[in-house]
Amino acid sequence: MAVNISDLKKLRTETGASIADVRQALEESGGDLKGAREKIVQKGLDKATSKESREVKAGLVESYVHAGKVGVLVEVLCETDFVAKTDEFKTLAHELALQIASMNPENKEELLNQEYIRDPGQKIDNLIKTAIAKLGENIQIGKFARISLGE
Repeated sequence: MAVNISDLKKLRTETGASIADVRQALEESGGDLKGAREKIVQKGLDKATSKESREVKAGLVESYVHAGKVGVLVEVLCETDFVAKTDEFKTLAHELALQIASMNPENKEELLNQEYIRDPGQKIDNLIKTAIAKLGENIQIGKFARISLGE
């Protein structure tokens, strides 16, 4: 089956998957964009699961203060400094800080099981796994702290 180039470009932009993975997903789904997107997401989650045992020794600490009333520090870990410096990783760390500020999880497990504030159909665990698939490294949440004025 010939793959529509505009569909390939659209799916690649949306998912960040490689051209080969997008082409394969489109071929396997018979050109159905929704089916191909699901195949790409599943392949990414499978890749993320395979990287979970790899050691994380780099990363960054992200801070977020909301209106001077709530402050968050979150440690987000990855395997190399190279990935820690990417915009995608920095964006993930910021999104995690926003999540902690707004949802006030008690611990890491609760945070991972929360619905993502920007997309209630996705859990934080899946948000991280999507970043793992895109960046190619294990990513974990280290520690986090949330301080609220008057608490």
